[in-house]
Amino acid sequence: MKFALFAVLTSLAAAVSAQSITIGSPAVGTSITPGTNITVQVNRPNSLTGSQEVAIVISLAACAGPCPDPADRLGSTLYAGSFNPQYPANPRPWDQPQQNFTVAVPAYLPAGPAQLSVVHLSLVAAGPFPLFEIKNTTLNVV
Repeated sequence: MKFALFAVLTSLAAAVSAQSITIGSPAVGTSITPGTNITVQVNRPNSLTGSQEVAIVISLAACAGPCPDPADRLGSTLYAGSFNPQYPANPRPWDQPQQNFTVAVPAYLPAGPAQLSVVHLSLVAAGPFPLFEIKNTTLNVV
């Protein structure tokens, strides 16, 4: 019985990690300018476990001191809506399904570090069960 429970929990953990997103760009430490557009690439690796994408939210928060925990404060919402990752038109062997979003950096953002966050919600497996995650990267506002 304990082995069966362990196997189920391990399978669920593997399914969740396979559905996880990554921020492909901008890279950590990228300099951005208030009032301009940037491209945010969100990757979601393929998985054998079925899933249905629900939505993502892309936000940007200035960091006065340490960056805030995105679970507590996201900052300015740059995009909120559907997420439909696809392979690029001419995929390379290492490419993953991805979607690019062109978003405007708020003109009022002060110079210094800022945190770009991506909130992701999907429905995973046959149940299904909700997968909610937040990924972030630190940028430099110049």
